[in-house]
Amino acid sequence: MKSIWVVDDDHSIRFVLEKALSREGMPVRSFSNTRDLLTALETDSPQVLVSDIRMPGGSGLDLLAKVREQHPTLPVIIMTAYSDLDSAVAAFQGGAFEYLPKPFDLPRAVELIRRAQEESLREAVAEEQAAQLPEMLGQAPAMQDVFRAIGRLSQSHVTVLITGESGSGKELVARALHKHSPRAEGPFVAINTAAIPKDLLESELFGHERGAFTGAQATRRGRFEQADGGTLFLDEIGDMPLDLQTRLLRVLSDGQFYRVGGHSPLRSNVRVIAATHQNLEERVRQGAFREDLFHRLNVIRLRLPALRERREDIPVLARYFLQRSATELGVEPKRLSDAALSRLENFDFPGNVRQLENICHWLSVMAPTQVVEAKDLPHELLGVVMPAPAVPAAEGAPLPAPSSPVPAAGVGSGPDVWITEMAREARRLLLAGEPDVWDQLTRRFEASLIMTALDITRGRRIEAAQKLGIGRNTITRKIQELGLDV
Repeated sequence: MKSIWVVDDDHSIRFVLEKALSREGMPVRSFSNTRDLLTALETDSPQVLVSDIRMPGGSGLDLLAKVREQHPTLPVIIMTAYSDLDSAVAAFQGGAFEYLPKPFDLPRAVELIRRAQEESLREAVAEEQAAQLPEMLGQAPAMQDVFRAIGRLSQSHVTVLITGESGSGKELVARALHKHSPRAEGPFVAINTAAIPKDLLESELFGHERGAFTGAQATRRGRFEQADGGTLFLDEIGDMPLDLQTRLLRVLSDGQFYRVGGHSPLRSNVRVIAATHQNLEERVRQGAFREDLFHRLNVIRLRLPALRERREDIPVLARYFLQRSATELGVEPKRLSDAALSRLENFDFPGNVRQLENICHWLSVMAPTQVVEAKDLPHELLGVVMPAPAVPAAEGAPLPAPSSPVPAAGVGSGPDVWITEMAREARRLLLAGEPDVWDQLTRRFEASLIMTALDITRGRRIEAAQKLGIGRNTITRKIQELGLDV
């Protein structure tokens, strides 16, 4: 076991901590100045570092900054006199594990160091596991079944249908099937059939000839041609229009298709992987999906479990997403306390892995300290429903128009001002007997969200979609549906 390192120019503090930690079976090594400690760090590293904040020859805050560069996951406890408390809090927010005010209660100090030691051991195990992680994460039995199926299909060209709830990672499975197939050197082309308007989807899939329709100023290769020699991933296949289902069935049957406006048949050597969150058997019974196409796609079916069915994977997924978010943001990765992790493990995650990823990104930005406590989690994980303010009987002002960004939380009369305004507008429309109130307000709400995100990202759609937690195809489709002038 690695040692606990203590650096303090006060001999009595070092002596007291050495004795107390040794009695608890924790090896300890002490230093009287930061220079000697930094020299020791060149050949060794501690389990936990306990440092005074003010010492001759170098402060604990300077030491913290240097240590974090070399050992970003090392827990550092800053000892401070009460007069230094503001500096200690700044250190805490800047990456220290905790601060310990002087004079301190010895049992409390030992308990704090033990917590830091346990955290360090957890991080070491996590780093070792992360180094061994495959491109897809999951130790749950249901995920192991998926991995085994990918392995069995590794030398196959067979069509695969992936089912699972939205956000469960179906595209990751499709990419893994491609990566481990004989087509790995070929292209992987993905298209979300639900995110593209019906009148454009045919051209997206099969391409078009110049002059085939208004705006077709040049010949364009479709996704089937782009995926030649590789894999074509058709996401949300259950939403494909019936007439296009007929064309897709013909391609799957004989490998032949025509561009829109074209007269010469084309061929493309493509493996098709389809995915859906819908029950295709039920869609067939409803007449919304062709039965012959269903059987053509349903050669091999892989069911991806919802996150609530693989709760044991939540810790490693959360750690991975926190690390990735920190890398993207250029900050130190946040760590989850046991209480926070327990909350995550007991949450049902209706948005599945995508929702967990978004929460981890939110925590990387919003959590006030390096160690995320349960109280720092978003409200939906705390089981807290934010009450809407009472709505006055009188008519209120209407919601902002789509071109006006929604006010940020905390602006105006309070963090829930937008709820108040929406309730007022709903009341006005309902009392006036307006038709389609749901659709009216939904469209205006979505438009305001999108316009606000585009305003923040200076019109960059992909970045705006990422901030909103939606796909880039979704934001493009919504802009078209809502008629936004962007």
